[in-house]
Order: sequence, then C-alpha cells, then structure tokens
Amino acid sequence: MQHINIAELPPHDRAIDITGETCPMTFVRTRLALDSLPEGAILLVRLTGTDPRANVPRAAADQGHDLLDMFDLDDGSAVLVIRKGAA
Repeated sequence: MQHINIAELPPHDRAIDITGETCPMTFVRTRLALDSLPEGAILLVRLTGTDPRANVPRAAADQGHDLLDMFDLDDGSAVLVIRKGAA
C-alpha cells in the first residue's frame, strides 16, 4: 500500500480503502460508508481496477451523490471524492 500523507488529501469526513474488494462489494462498501454520513459530508474512496473505477462513481451518482473529483495515485490506485447527496 502506498503511503499517503493525510495533509495531501482533500478535506473529508471519512475515508475508506476498497482496493482489496471486487465488484459488487466495491459499491456495497462505498454505499454503507455513505449511508453512515450526513448529507453534504465528503467521503474519500481509494480503489483500483477498471470496473470499480467505472462502476463506483456511476452507482454513487445514480444514488444521488456528487462525484467531486477522481485522481490517480502513483501505485495505480485512484481516489474518488464523493459528496453525499440528500437522502
């Protein structure tokens, strides 16, 4: 796992690492994390793989959440920045 300096990450309320998960568990873990947050909270999701990179942002948007950013890390993983939408 790449060492990530927390000061280098966008401001957030919670962060999860789903790099060890496969679909559909990637979005299940993301949805559970979003469900535990209040509206407007920011969730960072670290993930890897082609399918999760496509499916997790799409599924989050389908649930009414906003994808604010997605950036790549040096180890090949990516971080999604998601703002929780209205319930």
